[in-house]
Order: sequence, then structure tokens, then C-alpha cells
Amino acid sequence: MNETIDRLLGIMDRFVVWLAGLGAAIVVVQMLWISYGVFVRYGLGKPDRMVTEATALLLFPVAFAGLAYAMREDAFPKVTMATDRLSAGAQKIFQVINHILMLGVGAFFSYAGVSATIRSYNSGVASEILHLPRFWFWAPGAFALVIFSIYAALRLIRLIRTPAVSGEI
Repeated sequence: MNETIDRLLGIMDRFVVWLAGLGAAIVVVQMLWISYGVFVRYGLGKPDRMVTEATALLLFPVAFAGLAYAMREDAFPKVTMATDRLSAGAQKIFQVINHILMLGVGAFFSYAGVSATIRSYNSGVASEILHLPRFWFWAPGAFALVIFSIYAALRLIRLIRTPAVSGEI
């Protein structure tokens, strides 16, 4: 069972790096588009209405694209002043509780994101200025949240199945 979990985590590790890269690409697109919008507004005196809506709609997918990567790199903020003083077993209990909370929050947001994507697809709602279907903007964020939830579940399973070792944090 551990080999299967490790193999799945290896696949997911590579995938979350690509997903974070996609988020970085979206940030570059937003940066260029906002720079264009500022130049057109103040340099040419002709504001482009599309810039504000497009960057706002791209905030949802970019906000969650790097979430699983942050978990992979253990980059979430932690306060370990108290837990560092505990035994290895107690530290592991806190790590399991932390992963359960992250999985719960991820699952909740996954449900909300997928639900919003489905509702926007079924309604056929388009953005007001870009005239693009809104689900195109919801779907990448919902996908990233589902990937985060799967990744968090796999890491939780591995954490539970791995014995606590002294000095392990």
C-alpha cells in the first residue's frame, strides 16, 4: 500500500509543479494586460474596459493554482514554538490534525468551486465585457482545488501510515 501511495504522490508532485507553473503564466498574462491597461489609460487617454474585468476574472484560478505546490514545499505558515517541545508522537498527532483541517477546507472549497463551475455552465452566463462564458474562469480554479484536495488526502494517508521518528517535523 505504501508503494502505491508513494507512486501516486510522485505523479501528483510532478503535476502540482506544472499546475503552479500554469498559475505563474496566468500572473504574467495579468501583469502584461494590466501594464497595457495602465499605458492605454494614462498614456493614450483611452481606458480599456476589458482590463479590469479580465484581471478580476483571472484572480480566482490564479489564487488556487499554487495551493498544492505550497503544500508540497511545506510553505504554509506554521507556528511550531510549542509543538517543537513535544515528543515525536505528539508532533505527529498535531501534523495529522493539521492535514485533516487542510483536507476539510480544501474539500469544502472544491465543492464550492465545482458547484459554481457547473452552475455557471448550466446558466450560460457570460462575462459582461469580454463576452466569454464565465465557467471558463471558474473551471481552472475548481480543478486546482480538486487537485489540492486529492493531494492533501494522499499526503494525509502517507503521514498516518508513516511511523513518528524523533527529530521529524
